[in-house]
Amino acid sequence: MRLFVAVYPPRPAVDDLSARVAELRVGLAAAGGINVRLADPANAHLTLAFLGEVETDRLVDVESALGLAAETFRGGRDGSPVLRLGGGGSFGRGRFTVLWVDVRGDIEALAVLARLVRLRLRRGRLPYDEKPFRPHLTIARPGDRIDRADVLADREALHEYLGPEWPAAELVLMRSHQGPRPTYDRLAAWPI
Repeated sequence: MRLFVAVYPPRPAVDDLSARVAELRVGLAAAGGINVRLADPANAHLTLAFLGEVETDRLVDVESALGLAAETFRGGRDGSPVLRLGGGGSFGRGRFTVLWVDVRGDIEALAVLARLVRLRLRRGRLPYDEKPFRPHLTIARPGDRIDRADVLADREALHEYLGPEWPAAELVLMRSHQGPRPTYDRLAAWPI
């Protein structure tokens, strides 16, 4: 099964971002029938670790590792990290262009949580992607379906965006199902 570990923003933060995305050129293009592959707001998440394919019999090991990471993180804090979505940018070129929104607030605490998750996965000899942690939330995969100038204009517009604050209250283990419209199953969660 294909797994990842994430923090999910609450509905008000996602709704605020969705309203802003609707005003962007990618949002207007989507409303006009262009398939710019807007991210489904119901799936909006901040990935802390991507495990990839994990054998079903290792699920208990994954859950144990994540439970320990969450417990260690909680033990060193007074409350959950306070975050907000704001700013943003793009990466990739041509058909691989992705538009994303940045994360602001207690980013250092989020980075500590990501390190603890990865440390516990490593100690459990579990797989995970070792790319550097860069907290962001993907909002669209326009590829080359809109002009590069429109993507650049959306990047500039995102610089001024600042969503509401919210506490990152739980660490979530998710299973993803790939395809044109990916779906996700929530497998377990731990308070942070």
